Amino acid sequence: MPTGEAHMVDVGAKSETRRVAVARGSIAMLDATLTLIREGNAKKGDVLGVARIAAIQGAKRTADLIPLCHPLALTRVAVEFEIDEAMPGVHCEVRVETVGRTGVEMEALTAVQVGLLTIYDMCKAVDRGMTINNVRVMEKKGRKSGDWVVANP
Repeated sequence: MPTGEAHMVDVGAKSETRRVAVARGSIAMLDATLTLIREGNAKKGDVLGVARIAAIQGAKRTADLIPLCHPLALTRVAVEFEIDEAMPGVHCEVRVETVGRTGVEMEALTAVQVGLLTIYDMCKAVDRGMTINNVRVMEKKGRKSGDWVVANP
């Protein structure tokens, strides 16, 4: 295809199947920042609660952000946060599901990024050095070619 002629892939001939994708990522921060989050003392409020809603919204709006993604009717978006004292930081895992003709890994990846970005936004006044790391797809289900799970979690 010549340069500049991007197109959306035609998935019309594919059969509808239950599609699932799980993505995961982390945000590393100072001990003091993690303490604010854990104790609910961040100035902007409940960091993980707001980040959960943001992640769900991110999954729902993926087609608005990624130019060639198909808009999908999602049937489930589940967001889990895990506080990691040793890092210190927070891990985010998102599971997205639909019944459709194309996968939901972009929705899962977008949800993780938006959730972690929301944590950054809500805590940046006290810790501008936070870093978002290791965002990746962990598994996909419902593909014609079979399920896929990351080899080295």
